Parts: sequence; C-alpha cells; structure tokens
Amino acid sequence: MKVEVDQEGCVGSGQCALTAPDVFDQRDEDAIVELLDETPPREQWQATRNAAAGCPAAAITVRDDEGS
Repeated sequence: MKVEVDQEGCVGSGQCALTAPDVFDQRDEDAIVELLDETPPREQWQATRNAAAGCPAAAITVRDDEGS
C-alpha cells in the first residue's frame, strides 16, 4: 500500500487523523493533513482506507500496489 495526500486540497477536517492516527496528523498552524507513513504496515491498511473514504475533500489517495 502507498498513500499520498493533497495538502492543497485538504480542508482540515481532521477525520483522517482521528481514523488513522499512526498514518495521518495535522499541522498545528492550519490543521492541514500531514502524512506520517506513506507505506503503512498491513495492520494499518483498513484504518487508512477508511480515512481516505471519509475525507470530505478526497485529499487522500491509497494505492494497493501488487505485492504490498
């Protein structure tokens, strides 16, 4: 799995950080998403997918690369 975020498109709702706090955080100054782990371990995959699905700005992209 590979994760990418679009900080320009992020609206700072914080749902990603609440859903997958080991993968996402927010900048203190403006609440924009920060990616903590672009290749999260398998045990974080479902939470990461849920965070991407719940992002109101669709600012998270998850790719399930073959072999990941």
